[in-house]
Amino acid sequence: MEWPNSDPTPADRRLHTPFCDLVGVRYPIVQTGMGWVAGSRLTAATAQAGGLGIIAAAPMTYDQMVDAIAEVRAATDEPFGVNLRTDAADVDRRVDCLIAEGVRVASFAQAPGQAIVERLKEAGVVVIPTIGAARHAAKVAEWGVDAVIAQGAEGGGHTGLVPTSILVPQVLDALEGSGVALVAAGGFTDGRGLAAALAWGADAVAMGTRFLLTTDSDVPDEVKSVYLATPVTGTVVTRAVDGAPQRVVATDVVARLERSRVLAFPRAALNALRFRRLTSTPLRELLAEGLRMKRSSEMTWSQVAMAANAPMLTRATMVEGRSEVGILPTGQGVGAIAELPTCAELIDRTVAEATAALDRLTGRGVDPAVGE
Repeated sequence: MEWPNSDPTPADRRLHTPFCDLVGVRYPIVQTGMGWVAGSRLTAATAQAGGLGIIAAAPMTYDQMVDAIAEVRAATDEPFGVNLRTDAADVDRRVDCLIAEGVRVASFAQAPGQAIVERLKEAGVVVIPTIGAARHAAKVAEWGVDAVIAQGAEGGGHTGLVPTSILVPQVLDALEGSGVALVAAGGFTDGRGLAAALAWGADAVAMGTRFLLTTDSDVPDEVKSVYLATPVTGTVVTRAVDGAPQRVVATDVVARLERSRVLAFPRAALNALRFRRLTSTPLRELLAEGLRMKRSSEMTWSQVAMAANAPMLTRATMVEGRSEVGILPTGQGVGAIAELPTCAELIDRTVAEATAALDRLTGRGVDPAVGE
């Protein structure tokens, strides 16, 4: 497929990286596939503004994913991506859909497996998994992925333990000579961060919370106001939600879960049932999700009991605006965000800030007679 912006070179060629050529975008800026947040509207707005927008299809049904792809296509001619869940029962069907629809990028929060990578690449789809350790980057590079999103501990939602500033150089070393592009993620909110990532050697940056907090995001305004009021010290990494480390806003609900520590199955089951009532999740759906997770992982029953209901907790907050549910995934950069621009305004500003930062590094615009 010939992409509309086949020569998407910005005015400042320092911002035209190999990643831009790989996915066909103007700027090395990625909007991540945040579950319940990155729908068709946000994805299309990001793509139209020159970044790579990614639909969060993981929590969608197959038909919802198909509709979202069609909605983005109706709103923009620019390339975009779709984030998939590799342990979904219908993942093969979803991969077939991306291929048939000519979607430019397939992203994954989990390792997609060599067979999936090969199918997508044979069809010309760019494959980009998210990783949190250098050894994971080396493994997926062997499978032939095109790029990785290296997310540091500052990132929102499920995240690793290594800070971005340490992770990115380690991943770059692991990928040396592989031809795999690196997208840095975790704590980025502005153009200074983009310039810093490029200075480290990354090809692009990915931002989640920063795009969540735009006017193009469908997250309810009352929930956005909670995010905007959260200081940089107002997040916590917890395993109490679903058994895996996840960075969220430090709400009273999270604090109660942390105190209980959910070490035994009976306590976990009671918490899951309590949240089921709070989120109105049908018991049949909760049990079905739990059994699927148990079959596809090595989670304990205590972890399964909470993890099965965790997506509904996030949905109740991020889609229905029920902030009392109290599960708000977020990056640590939330404390540096104070307003809600459009995606176009955010990307334009990020590019301007990055250009100014690169100018300072290279001495552009400096009068040698006065030094500034």
